[in-house]
Amino acid sequence: MHKDEFIKEVEKLGINITNEMLEKLDRYYKMLIEYNAHTNLTRITDEKDVYLKHFYDSLTLVKAINLDNQTLLDIGTGAGFPGLVLKIVFPNLKVTLVDSLNKRIIFLNSVIKELGLKNIEVVHARAEEYIDGRRENFDIVTSRAVAHLSMLSELCMPYVKVGGYFIPMKAEAEVEIKEAQSAVKTLGGVFTDTIIFELPYNSGLRTLIKIQKEVKTNAKYPRKFNEMRKKTL
Repeated sequence: MHKDEFIKEVEKLGINITNEMLEKLDRYYKMLIEYNAHTNLTRITDEKDVYLKHFYDSLTLVKAINLDNQTLLDIGTGAGFPGLVLKIVFPNLKVTLVDSLNKRIIFLNSVIKELGLKNIEVVHARAEEYIDGRRENFDIVTSRAVAHLSMLSELCMPYVKVGGYFIPMKAEAEVEIKEAQSAVKTLGGVFTDTIIFELPYNSGLRTLIKIQKEVKTNAKYPRKFNEMRKKTL
């Protein structure tokens, strides 16, 4: 996806990309490639592929929810997808990025400083350990291709405000959705929508799973990671 194609496709999502946003995305891309040369962040490095499979893909979250003036938590953000991309394009979004690998945290902080972004926090922590004092704190919690939906729901749902949404970003997810029904209910959520679409240029299937928080999550969740691995909800 060339940059002019990126602009056209993003406009179809209802997003008006300014020159300032494009400049920040371009600098983000260059920093990603520079850092990736010595520290592995992503296997996708070609500019056209990054703009399609990282930048555009991150922005498809708008198919599920309005992002203006919301608080968003991105669990397992990696190199900043989708949370950092969303922050660049939606400056009024208050973003928290969480990842367990310090090499990613160093990169994310360098990009945030370089781009002069405000109201964005980067946290070096495992999702199940960051929870203390942050239950039901966020309007939106998302995660992109991190874990099976049952486990991912347990990691993410406790952070969602009652009335807010957990919106995992997946490829094909029909089986996972069926297998996660019990977990989502146990954690206080309900499936409200599943948005399935193709990336431009036949570049792959994507699924946005919209789960609303109806009641507070029991304080015993999330469990320790080893417990989750042994037995999912």
